[in-house]
Amino acid sequence: MEAMDIIDTQNDTPTGGKLNAAVAITVALLATFMGICKVKDDNINQAMQQAQANRVDHWNFYQARNLREEVARATVTQLKLSAAGRPAGEQAGYQAAISEYQALAADQFKKKAEAKATAEQDQKDYDALNFRDDQFDLSDTLLAIAISLLAVTALTQQRGLYFAALVPTGFGVLMGLAGLAGWSIHPNGLIALLS
Repeated sequence: MEAMDIIDTQNDTPTGGKLNAAVAITVALLATFMGICKVKDDNINQAMQQAQANRVDHWNFYQARNLREEVARATVTQLKLSAAGRPAGEQAGYQAAISEYQALAADQFKKKAEAKATAEQDQKDYDALNFRDDQFDLSDTLLAIAISLLAVTALTQQRGLYFAALVPTGFGVLMGLAGLAGWSIHPNGLIALLS
């Protein structure tokens, strides 16, 4: 049976059976597709929350490393100033302490850079996930509009409304597939307007 036969305005029943059947099948398919997208979108949201928590944790580690580095550098300066007025016999102890704190400062500098790189990667991960989340959000919105138009179609028996509902249906399915498959389709302007 061809699609045009399903939505033929010459209905088999006085209530518009063929058009109603087409609407019902379309709504059922859209609801199923939306359910599949919802599962993936929920998983992406969980991953976004984890990436956000990781980013905050890694920036906190960065700040802690920065503080430790500054304390170690200040201690080196203080030890150098204190060593200046001490007799030669005490200089070795000061130099050992200075070397220890310089090594500590260098270690914290290195670990601070690693924490910064990790936090920046967490932000990139979050942004990539948010890109896909936007696709699912737009898909969900477009498909909800399509289902609303299909409901009005069932009530009014206007064949033109069915075809009008296929426009947001097509774009909604495209955005859902883009989210599921990881395609880079993303209407930045529309997303910016809605954000």
